[in-house]
Amino acid sequence: MKVTVVVHPNARQPRIEQDLFGTLHIYVSAPPLEGKANKAVIEACAQHFKVKKSQIQLVAGEKSKHKTLLISK
Repeated sequence: MKVTVVVHPNARQPRIEQDLFGTLHIYVSAPPLEGKANKAVIEACAQHFKVKKSQIQLVAGEKSKHKTLLISK
């Protein structure tokens, strides 16, 4: 399953919200340096979708706020 997300790094409170268009907005407290925010996004998605971190792959948007994740179940 492919999921499009918008990442908000350096957030005060980590959370996941969905907008009216179905896009997930992931707020993480990690900074966008050296892939720390990407790792935090994968951890947050793993908890949200109740899968292992190894089942989530970052397909597109490694250096962008708009990312595409591939979740295999």
